[in-house]
Amino acid sequence: MAFEKTWRWFGEKDSVKLSDLKQMGIEGVVTALHHIPNGEVWPVEEILKVKTNIEQHGMRWSVVESLPVSEGIKTRNSDCKRLIENYKQSIINLGKCGVDTVCYNFMPVLDWVRTDLHYKLPEGGEVMFFNFPLFVAFDAYILKRHGAENDYPADIVAKARDIYSKMSEEDAEALAYNIIVVTQGFIDGVIDGTVVNYKQVFLNFIATYKDIDRKKLREHLSLFLNDIIPVAESAGVNMCIHPDDPPFSVLGLPRIVSTKDDLEWIIKQVDSISNGITFCTGSLSVNRNNDLIQIVKSVGSRIHFLHLRNNQLLPDGCFYEFGHVDGVVDMYAVMKVLLEEQQQRIIEGRKDIRMPVRPDHGIKILDDYKKNANPGYPLIGRLKGLAELTGMERAIERIMNFK
Repeated sequence: MAFEKTWRWFGEKDSVKLSDLKQMGIEGVVTALHHIPNGEVWPVEEILKVKTNIEQHGMRWSVVESLPVSEGIKTRNSDCKRLIENYKQSIINLGKCGVDTVCYNFMPVLDWVRTDLHYKLPEGGEVMFFNFPLFVAFDAYILKRHGAENDYPADIVAKARDIYSKMSEEDAEALAYNIIVVTQGFIDGVIDGTVVNYKQVFLNFIATYKDIDRKKLREHLSLFLNDIIPVAESAGVNMCIHPDDPPFSVLGLPRIVSTKDDLEWIIKQVDSISNGITFCTGSLSVNRNNDLIQIVKSVGSRIHFLHLRNNQLLPDGCFYEFGHVDGVVDMYAVMKVLLEEQQQRIIEGRKDIRMPVRPDHGIKILDDYKKNANPGYPLIGRLKGLAELTGMERAIERIMNFK
């Protein structure tokens, strides 16, 4: 048995076509109804259009990534009840259509953060980079969020102040636009390129969390899980929460899906297989205290989706993405323990043995420079990663005598 090979596809506007995926040996597609506004119900007919299109190309709609959790649910605002009911209905509709795995996140305001979307490696490839002092410079001196200097270590703030003092107005504006708009707009961000005063709008979103600390956000996630997991279970849908990216606080916002303890707490909120996890080595490995092997051993039975990629960690909380096999993650050890989990599911007679995996992000190389792909999602770089991961998987299966 092998993991189901999947690929994130952003719909008909994606530079990679469904026909390309079939040639590459992809078995399952990871996508979403990107044209449906956040908070609205996903209609059956729209789900079936995408599902049928994928199946006509000889693949299955393996995972929804993502069914966005609206900010109103995270903050429990006056519109929360309607948003929850819409979310439930979308899950029910997905289940009716036979789409059985839904990835989502509970990160406040920003889905993910990078300061450089075009970081050049010495070999000539291009990846995404997170420069922590530069991000603090954005937060404290470009965005000018009140009290930002108090939310970060003093030495990082000092470096941020020095960085900002040497920036031009053009550089500062480009950095803000990248963080607020570019990294979020093509997925499910709260702000896209149509917003005029985007920095002020962004500050307004952050301000909605002024009375929500880590404890309160946990309460809100628990309420969300208790609302939607019973519905998902009845619909035959497995929900899998994505870890925070990066797995530490930024913008003064709480993080609650960053550690082994966080993940253990989440699966205890509702004791159901449908209450699961997206295991993302890229996100979790940025926290140097996270032991990925121990995380799998602890919560592996609830892992429904695999994001495999690697990082290089630098001083001052900085990191850059580094393909899939090489880097801070011992991918061999991670793959081995995940395959052991899959074998255990087979022994137990569980139905959820596919464990869909996708090469998460990738190094932009070769003809990728001629294509207009979303940041982090080059064709050849991800295909290289998929080949490396598949080879490693096959070798481990052979060594372990897995059938």
